[in-house]
Amino acid sequence: MSHDAPAATPSRPPKLGRAVRMGLGLAVLATIEGISVRAYDYHRVVKWTDAQVVPSVQLVAAQSAAGQQAMTLPGHLDAWISAPIHARVSGYLKSWHRDIGSQVAAGDTLAEIDTPELDQQFEQAKAGLARAKANARLATLTDKRWKNLLASNSVSKQEADEKAGEAEATQANVLAAQADVDRIAALEAFKHITVPFAGTVTARNTDIGDLISANSENSPALFTISDTSRMRLYVEVPQGYADAIRPGMSVQLDVPDHPGEHFTGRLIGNSGAVNQASGALLAQFEVDNPQGALLPGAYAEVHLPMAANSRTTTVPATVLIFRAQGPQVAVLGTDGKVQLRDVHIALDLGDRLQIDQGLQPGDRIINHPSDSLMQGDRVQVAKADADTTDKPKAE
Repeated sequence: MSHDAPAATPSRPPKLGRAVRMGLGLAVLATIEGISVRAYDYHRVVKWTDAQVVPSVQLVAAQSAAGQQAMTLPGHLDAWISAPIHARVSGYLKSWHRDIGSQVAAGDTLAEIDTPELDQQFEQAKAGLARAKANARLATLTDKRWKNLLASNSVSKQEADEKAGEAEATQANVLAAQADVDRIAALEAFKHITVPFAGTVTARNTDIGDLISANSENSPALFTISDTSRMRLYVEVPQGYADAIRPGMSVQLDVPDHPGEHFTGRLIGNSGAVNQASGALLAQFEVDNPQGALLPGAYAEVHLPMAANSRTTTVPATVLIFRAQGPQVAVLGTDGKVQLRDVHIALDLGDRLQIDQGLQPGDRIINHPSDSLMQGDRVQVAKADADTTDKPKAE
């Protein structure tokens, strides 16, 4: 008996496993994410590059200059009175009694000069006076006798008049001799060098035994006396600010050897003319110095008050641009573009400037402008705390 063979079952294609499908899906997602990340980084690079093309600037605001301002100027101090003491007679210095730094009163003796030649001249002058007096006495007696003889007609009137004239001449000789004695006596008093006014000995340029020449124009002063109870302060004020010097004004001054201390000076006058060499007006102030803290010849920083104009603005000196057009400043407009403005400097205070033309209070001024900054340039304001993490990293 024959049996039929079983019919063959048709084969089915193998199905993808679940793991394979998940892997393919993850690969697709990773690809999409990678493309997105690269696109994001690309846009970051483009944005950062564009930001670097637009320069960053720092801004300062123009401030109103209303109120009292002060300008600092150099000045120098001098003693209220200072006198170099020269010798009036020649000789050798015998002794000196006051040294530098000594406080002296008017009439005190500073030094003594030995003058042997002058002493001999004084003795000779006194002898000449004695001779002139003797001749005058004899001439007076002779005149008296001749007048008696004239009364008895024993001599002529001409001869009597001659004797009278001789007597008058001898009297004149006495006066001349007396004047010569007084002159030399006055010179004898100059052997003692005395103080003309109360003050301080600020210099001594001689010593015992030095040859003293009273007739030499090049001979140095033996002593210098200065009255430092008050001081004179001299300040050269530039011509542009000469109108700040007003009667009755006061200034503050500082000296390097007394840091932190302030002294006050009162205006006592000015030169009334501008020096052609310096272009400045010389102002003189009086400064009280009862404790002797200020020294003659010292340098001082003088703070000169200035009445500010309400129309002026104050800006840092670092905003200024110097070009062929003159002084300019760069102002940031509301559209983010640069505006170069011509300005006029009313007052230069060193680190600050007062501008009376070209600016208004509240203007946004670019600080430390670059030399390449031009009219109409677009800029961006630099942030105080820049986020450096936003910069793209090099791949």
